[in-house]
This record gives sequence, structure tokens and C-alpha cells, in this order.
Amino acid sequence: MSIESTSPGIPAAPAVPQAPAGAPRRPLVLVVDDSDDIRALLGTLLKRRYDVRMAADGHEAIQAAAKLPHPDLILLDVEMPGKSGHDVCALLKTDPATAPIPVIFITGRNDPKDEAKGFSVGAVDYVAKPLSPPIVLARVSAQLALTDQRNQLEHLVAERTRELQEARSQLIQRLARALTYREGGLSGRTTRIAQYARLIAAAAGGSEDSCEVIAQAAPLADIGKLGVPEVVLRNADQYSSQDWEEMRRHCEIGAEIIGEHRDPLLAAARAIALTHHERWDGQGYPSGLKGNAIPLVGRIVAVADAFEAMTATQRRREPMSVENAAKVIAAEAGKQFDPAIVEAFQKALPKIAEVRKSIRDELEGIHNLDFAPASKPPKPAAKPAAAPAPAPKRGR
Repeated sequence: MSIESTSPGIPAAPAVPQAPAGAPRRPLVLVVDDSDDIRALLGTLLKRRYDVRMAADGHEAIQAAAKLPHPDLILLDVEMPGKSGHDVCALLKTDPATAPIPVIFITGRNDPKDEAKGFSVGAVDYVAKPLSPPIVLARVSAQLALTDQRNQLEHLVAERTRELQEARSQLIQRLARALTYREGGLSGRTTRIAQYARLIAAAAGGSEDSCEVIAQAAPLADIGKLGVPEVVLRNADQYSSQDWEEMRRHCEIGAEIIGEHRDPLLAAARAIALTHHERWDGQGYPSGLKGNAIPLVGRIVAVADAFEAMTATQRRREPMSVENAAKVIAAEAGKQFDPAIVEAFQKALPKIAEVRKSIRDELEGIHNLDFAPASKPPKPAAKPAAAPAPAPKRGR
């Protein structure tokens, strides 16, 4: 059916004003119909409010929909030679780039089964022929408004999600910071472990997202030490068998503190806390897991944590050099550590060494670094009677 562009109620289209620079882009409507008259009519009607792109058949429609910028809405004739409107709509919905575009069918059919078929392939509405300009504009406007609302909602959800992720990351860092203060205040420790784990994971072939997850989760590896009695922590390097039993509980305590979650980050944090002291040969704790039964994140952080322990400032010994620590880790491949993770560690070692050099411990203000009370305070040097004796310096 043909409709003249000069039909009653359709005044001639005024000149389309140019949008000023920086103004929001007008919505783009793709009109698909094999009738020249209908395309002309819809073009005249829609150009007052929208930008319009035209296509005369199904093949042109698919190309026009894929062209950037993508249309914000498609008016699609059902009955066309070659590909029908139903065929075109179904194809558009299989492409992630064009699937979100709402499709309004234009049809002269009044069969409810035909309408049901259109909705089943992804249409959002129907406009019946002969076309009523007010109805066409109302349907187009309503669908574009719904699309705009959906886009705003998706943006709001994405923004809130980002804020929640940032807050969660900050909470993890604060918890890790609390642990470093309880252990003596070596503020660079958890930051280094996070970066070591990221670099090892990347060298092992991890995706950017998975590397980010492990870097954010790794600082909670030893969070269970918050549940270990302080007297045990004070006995570091001279544990009794009972002290060892208490200390080994920190893995399970950490897993309990974090809890079980479907969230990938918290799930990774729990797995790390629980398994970073398991050994490749099955001689670790708390569960004696062996080989690939140990979660990958636990195997990665096991190497990162060991390297940190050897190269960081310790209570009763000087830190080991990067080279010597790397040799110890290499010697433990297949025993304490996963050989593939050791290989990734060696590949990442130059970058790991840079991290070790750039993130230093803040030693100023650390309280009682060796957790050992001074045997006797030093005697103050003789001073003139008028001068007070200086206070003894606090041990570090």
C-alpha cells in the first residue's frame, strides 16, 4: 500500500536546524521499507525530531544497523522481498552490537499470530498500516524514552557498582593495614605481596581481570593472625609445638573471618587465606592439599608470601637478597611450590625486584620491632646536676 507524502495532516517538513557544537546527539531512527512512498513519508515526519537513516530491503537494513553510530530505534517493514522483517529482526538480535536496538514493526497484517511471531523474534511494538502520523510519533517517542530510561538506569547501576567495588577494596586494604600494625607496623608488606601476586599471575598467563582480583585479595592472606593470641606472635622464631599449633590456625581463622561468598574477589580472598600455606608435595597445612588440589590463587600467593618473608625486614635477622631468595624458591619447585608458578615467578623476577626496591618499609615509629623487652635500660651518662637525665631509647 502506498501513502503519498502530501497526505492530509502531514505538513511540509521545515528546515532541520543544525545542533550547536557540543549539544547532545539527536536520536537516530533507521527506517526500513521497500516502498519509496512510505520511506519518504516517515522521513518527512521523523526528521523534525530525529536524525533518520533509510534502507530499502533486508540486506540494506542489516548494513545500516551495523553502521556507526548505531540507530537508537528501527522502524522495520514486515513484508519485503528477500529477507522479511522477521528475518532481519532475528538476525539483528544475534549480533551483540545491534541486539539492544528496539525494533517497531510496520505491517498491514492484522493477524494476532503474526504479531506474536514478531514479538517472539524481538520486536517491542507494532505500527499498523495505513500509517497514522500521531500514532507513529507517539510509539517512536515512547520507545526512545524507555531506551533512555534504561540507559540511565544502567549507567546508575554501573556507577553504584564501581563505588561498591571501590569501597570493598578500601575495606580490604584497611583490614590488611590493621594486621600490619598488630604485627609491628611494617606498612609495605601487604602492598608488596599484592604486587608480587599480580606480576606472578600475569606471567602465568592470567587475564587482566583475574590478575586484578588476586592483587586485591592477596593482602588478606594472613588476616587470620588477628585471631592468634598476641603472646604467640611475640614468640616468633622460637615457637614451641603448642605455639605452632596456634599459629597454624590462622589459615582457618582467616577463612572464617572472610566467610563464604559468591563474589569473585571475596571468594579468592578466602581461598588465599585458607590455602597459601599448603605445599605442592602435600606436606603443608591446614588440610595437607597436594598439587592442583590447591587453588591456583593459593599457589600463587604462596610464592609471593615466601619471597616477601625472605626479603623483608625481619624481627631478628637481616633481609635476604632478591637473588638468594629467588634461588631458594627455585630449589623448592616441585616440593613446596608449584613448578609452573615458580617458572612464572622467575619470568616476572625483574619486575618483582623493581617493586621490592620501590615499596620500602616505613621503619620510623615502629614499636618494639623484635617484640623482645630490653634486658636492662642503659644507664644515663653523667651530667651536670642542673641537667635532667635523658630517657632511655625504646628498643626496635
